[in-house]
Amino acid sequence: MLRTLEAAGYAPDIVAGTSIGAVVGGCWAAGRLDELEAWARSLTPRRMFGMLDVRLAGAGLIAGGRLRAQLETHLGDVAMEQLPCRFVAIATEFGAGHEVWLGRGRLSTALRASYALPGIFEPVRIGGRWLMDGALVNPVPVSAARALGGRMVLAVNLQTEVAGRGTVIQAQEEPHDEPEPEPAPDAAPRFRRLRLRRGRRSAEERPPVGVHAPQPGAPGLPAMLVDAFNITQDRISRSRLAGDPPDVMVSPRLGRIGLFEFHRADEAIRLGAEAAEKALPQIEEAMRALA
Repeated sequence: MLRTLEAAGYAPDIVAGTSIGAVVGGCWAAGRLDELEAWARSLTPRRMFGMLDVRLAGAGLIAGGRLRAQLETHLGDVAMEQLPCRFVAIATEFGAGHEVWLGRGRLSTALRASYALPGIFEPVRIGGRWLMDGALVNPVPVSAARALGGRMVLAVNLQTEVAGRGTVIQAQEEPHDEPEPEPAPDAAPRFRRLRLRRGRRSAEERPPVGVHAPQPGAPGLPAMLVDAFNITQDRISRSRLAGDPPDVMVSPRLGRIGLFEFHRADEAIRLGAEAAEKALPQIEEAMRALA
């Protein structure tokens, strides 16, 4: 989207970004978009897995040290006050739930706080606050762009196709002709007092092991977590955009690209360019109206 704007002669004076939007917007503002794009296009599923330093302790499943090293390699000690345009990254304060605008200090640290997805990446401590992903409070920060002085605001909404257009289903009842799923053999655990004995018990003496058999077709844990996050972002985005709509909305059709499928950067970048091309007439009309 940014490449398309530049080719059409537009350069934003203000950039407000949340999560991956903060990363892309911050790298563009710092003149490091080429490096980010080259790195993203080089990713494969295997390289993506290698970037995720998984751990079982701490506040996040991924320590984030390798991604942090990538950011610091390309951004160094760049401060947000030194950027040629006004920039703010949106984060959420842990516990209080405050929406925090990060516009001063080290750029790479602010970006890490803005994409710290709860349960996946550990929160980042800035100014005495523990901060996590800003998508929990403001996924498309139109309000921040306007507060910083933006007269014509262009928003990029990545959730248009991801979570669908959910509605309300009233009085949902279970079909009468659908049989109840039968429990798996020995599914109900049995509890009884056992005397300690020396030696190993035979198979006949061992108590039955409780087994939980998931229902056929039920979603797994990873799918549940990703879908829950997508639905939450979609509902928050709709609410915030209804109260403060942008002048022009760019909505890439990303429904078939998963939340963590960063190795599909070529496809995502192409879809972003296509959406921005379609929005150019609206941008030109909005600019003429304001002029």
